[in-house]
Amino acid sequence: MDRVTVKTSTIFVSVGDETRVYRSLGDIPPTLRKKLEQSTTGINAATIFIADKKGREEIVRAVRGLPTGLEGRVKTELRANAQPPSRLMNWNAWLELLLPGVVGLLIWLAFTAR
Repeated sequence: MDRVTVKTSTIFVSVGDETRVYRSLGDIPPTLRKKLEQSTTGINAATIFIADKKGREEIVRAVRGLPTGLEGRVKTELRANAQPPSRLMNWNAWLELLLPGVVGLLIWLAFTAR
């Protein structure tokens, strides 16, 4: 059986109270594309991959300001994958905690010794 993969893009761009939908970056007007590139290269930028129709519906709800079920699912997944805290940390964690203090103590001793 042959496998068929379809790749599509949907780009929602909101400026003020207006939201427009584009199918590719080439469809976005140049002035708006420059603003989009500037806003998506900052520290708070992220990439979202949507694999199905359900994901698109989630984004439409978020754009409209409606509640989405994403936050609840993420918390559930994090809780399910969380490991119970161990009683003793591993050696790397102890080194990360103690090494800066030891280095600081040695530097202090070096400058205060006569």
